[in-house]
Amino acid sequence: MAMEITGKRPTPEAVAAAVAEFAAAFGNRCSVNESVRRNHSHLRTHIQPQLPDVVVFPLDEAEVVRAVKIAAAHGLPIIPFGVGSSLEGHCNAPLGGVSIDTSSMKKIIAVHSEDLDCVIEPGVTRKELNDYLRDSGLFFPVDPGADASLGGMVATRASGTNAVRYGTMRELVLGLKVVLADGRVLRTARRAKKSSAGYDLTRLFVGSEGTLGVIVEITLKLSGIPEAISAATCSFPSVKAAAEAASMAIQMGIPVARVELLDVNAVRATNSYSRLDLPEKPLLLLEFHGSDAGVKEQAESFGAIAEDCGGEGFAWTDRPEDRSKLWQARHDAYWAGLALRPGASCLSTDVCVPISRLAEAVDAAQADLDELGILGTIVGHVGDGNFHVLPLFDPANSDEVSRVEEFCRRLVSRAIAMDGTCTGEHGVGQGKMKYLEKELGPEALDAMRMIKQALDPYNLMNPQKIIMTAPQS
Repeated sequence: MAMEITGKRPTPEAVAAAVAEFAAAFGNRCSVNESVRRNHSHLRTHIQPQLPDVVVFPLDEAEVVRAVKIAAAHGLPIIPFGVGSSLEGHCNAPLGGVSIDTSSMKKIIAVHSEDLDCVIEPGVTRKELNDYLRDSGLFFPVDPGADASLGGMVATRASGTNAVRYGTMRELVLGLKVVLADGRVLRTARRAKKSSAGYDLTRLFVGSEGTLGVIVEITLKLSGIPEAISAATCSFPSVKAAAEAASMAIQMGIPVARVELLDVNAVRATNSYSRLDLPEKPLLLLEFHGSDAGVKEQAESFGAIAEDCGGEGFAWTDRPEDRSKLWQARHDAYWAGLALRPGASCLSTDVCVPISRLAEAVDAAQADLDELGILGTIVGHVGDGNFHVLPLFDPANSDEVSRVEEFCRRLVSRAIAMDGTCTGEHGVGQGKMKYLEKELGPEALDAMRMIKQALDPYNLMNPQKIIMTAPQS
């Protein structure tokens, strides 16, 4: 049948016809159940959920192609879905449509140990990949905390605690296979570690948040598991002092693998939630990778920097159980922060600034929380200038809502003024669309619209995310 394009939510007749085709093609792997659809919308932070009309669960590339072609034939928006751990409304369906859940696509297609890379399907999570790789002596280092699907991590250009040493998804994705809006399958690159062949299509799709296509295969760089790993903690008199110590360590070339900042509220929340007894002061949590001698040298070098910045109680350990306990507590910081005010909503947000401006940015963010009377936590991957704030509020209290909105406006405006970005790793989605023009300028947004128009002329792929575009008339 001919596709009718309106630029609006599909008609009930179009949805019903598409659902009938999905049901015929996918059987019980197609669902219109409300609870299933709700679980495939936005469920975290303040953004309200917007449900798709139908959810399908493909098992392989061919089924993704089939789902996309059915949706395109009926003008249904297409929302790719991993495990739903994103924070800026990426999974919402503002115009309805079909959520294509790739979580069942879990094949680890190949591991090339000698080349330090692997080829996987998008539903594999980072923990599943590292469990599979463990006996090979290799691991995939990007660790955003949540056990996100790697397809979702590519789509949102994820980062995390290890980024300061190993890089982000931008650096570690060698190539992709992507199903475009008309069902064609595009390969962006081969497995070579570098290439000068044409446009860098891989980088185009890394961070595209499902607005250009559905990722169905990923080639990733891997790293060798370090000979020795140690974790360290150090308390500081202020968040500014802690951020300065982190910045100095990076500027002096200490190859820190992870360096995480927790403010006083975050430490207090972590102690309560994870049953730790860390000093309730601003804290740096670090990890060093390398040889036994190298790890010892790195820890001692950082200890000297910490002392110069007023740090106290610097201690490090190489016991795996101690390291695991500390990092699990850091990964639980979101839930720990929420527990500071039971029943409250939160607005989990992040910015990233040049490392030389980090201490100033973090200090100003804490001052804004205090001035506006907002209970919240600050944590951050401060080795690369990225930090997160979790303000808590009552959504029924308009005064609290307006104060949180003012805080976010100040946070982002300051980051951009420092030549930073409105988001270091959460992505744009729906939540940060309004900041992009200020950060990049209208010319950049126009270029994005032209790319979107070329690859998705009917605006079916995750519409109303990153940029607003009108469908082709």
